Amino acid sequence: MREPQHLIPAQTSAVGPMDVRNQTRVMEFVFLGFSEIPPHGHTWFFLLFLAIYLVTIMGNATMVILIQVDRHLHNPMYFFLSHLACIDVGFSSVTIPKILANFLHQRHTIAYHQCMAQMFFLMAFAGSECVLLAVMAFDRYAAICQPLRYGHLMNSQVRVPLAVAAWVWGVLDSAIHTALATRLSFCGANHLDHIFCDVPPLLKIACSDTYVNELSLHLASIFMGFGPLLFILFSYAYILQAILRIRSNTGRRKAFSTCAAHLIVVMMFYGMGNVNYNRPPSGYSLQIDTLISSLYCCVTPMLNPLIYSLRNKEVKGALRNFLAGLKKEHISP
Repeated sequence: MREPQHLIPAQTSAVGPMDVRNQTRVMEFVFLGFSEIPPHGHTWFFLLFLAIYLVTIMGNATMVILIQVDRHLHNPMYFFLSHLACIDVGFSSVTIPKILANFLHQRHTIAYHQCMAQMFFLMAFAGSECVLLAVMAFDRYAAICQPLRYGHLMNSQVRVPLAVAAWVWGVLDSAIHTALATRLSFCGANHLDHIFCDVPPLLKIACSDTYVNELSLHLASIFMGFGPLLFILFSYAYILQAILRIRSNTGRRKAFSTCAAHLIVVMMFYGMGNVNYNRPPSGYSLQIDTLISSLYCCVTPMLNPLIYSLRNKEVKGALRNFLAGLKKEHISP
């Protein structure tokens, strides 16, 4: 049985021709994702998500700093990687601080306008990452399949507009979904089987017509999800052909190592995104939904900088040089 404080009072407007029920306005939403955790377990979950958030911020911030200060990393691949790190910081910052605050207060609610804002930024960062991963695949294609033209194909007049386009495309897509979501009526229903505000759980409790919202979500899954993924797959098909034509084993390993990290990130992001948004008609159980949402919005942004740095000699070399420089400045009088 739900606790009484989870039942948020709704605000009702003046009575008119429409049914009073249809004019009931929801002022807050209640997240049910962590509702089954006993009060004494909130502290442990708070510490867990705090650790994830700190590792995410430190890892991605370190990646951005290294790319800015080390001249060996001043190339198109790391330019796009710095944008990916910024997206991951924003992606986790939209959700985890609110989760931490809810654990701290032991009250898993969010105001209506905060919910719309959270959904806007969440979808903006997610959409931008979809496009940016496709741009990064094109960068790897140009480097491996067109090495003599790589400097021309990825000069600053090309890579800067591509990065800006990824951000703008994500923001525009998110703005459409958020604008449509603000037109939904909930008839007093305010319990979300989720841990953050997103389109699918809102559509699930809406009492107004959701046809346009669902149509826009399906179109977005094609143009923002399937389209970039198809571009990535085609790019790597050409990349694989080019790698197999390299005669030396050393050359093949070196070429593939530059793509391995990106492939892992693509599989994680699109795999989690597909499971999170393309749900079965019956939906997931509350426990499975909470696990999938946590992996999608919290764990993936934390792992990205680790994946790109663990087997990357250039990044590890830049980190050693950076730490040595800090140590030298500390020791020198």
